[in-house]
Amino acid sequence: MRQRKIKDIEEKLEHFTQYIVELPEEQKGKWRAFFGNDNPIYLEIGCGKGQFITEHARRNPDCNYIAIEGQDSVIWRALQKVEKLELTNLFFIKKYIDDIRDFFDDGELEGLYLNFSDPWPKERHAKRRLTYHKKLRQYVQIIKEGGQIEFKTDNDGLFEFTLEQIEEAEMEILEMSRDLHNSPYAEKNIPTEYEDKFSQKGKNINYVSMKA
Repeated sequence: MRQRKIKDIEEKLEHFTQYIVELPEEQKGKWRAFFGNDNPIYLEIGCGKGQFITEHARRNPDCNYIAIEGQDSVIWRALQKVEKLELTNLFFIKKYIDDIRDFFDDGELEGLYLNFSDPWPKERHAKRRLTYHKKLRQYVQIIKEGGQIEFKTDNDGLFEFTLEQIEEAEMEILEMSRDLHNSPYAEKNIPTEYEDKFSQKGKNINYVSMKA
């Protein structure tokens, strides 16, 4: 979805520099030292306006969170939420990613969230999808044994593709629903802004959790 440009966005983002990790590559293998504790670390790739990840951080002060978002006008909305909630356990990476292993060492994370990722609908762009099997294997490498990857989408085609990629990557599915909000997993679910919008229109939300 194309985002409206925000006037003077770079100047606005400067106000939130304390929440932005400017050189995440330099923190690889050092994230626990960065947070100053040994609490488990969770990552969301493509956090959008931040409703999901900020709520996780608010509910779980004994966990650390990192959110990646490449669009300035979108991450600005997320940063505003963090400041309002005065969160100290959530930081942002303002970049697009190619190989997540550039930022994190083996087993450095407890878990990973992928919410409403770009479906890249053209078949020739399949390798760009965040649930492409080679990317799934990259995520597994940076998550400790026993950790989880959770994926949500309103796009039924992307969900079917993801299930195929999980099988290709030889990963184990832990939970799965094609209608999350009417499933046993609904109670623990934290929605994103997009999720609220889609579900209010009656669109089913697909969900799968896999073992890293």
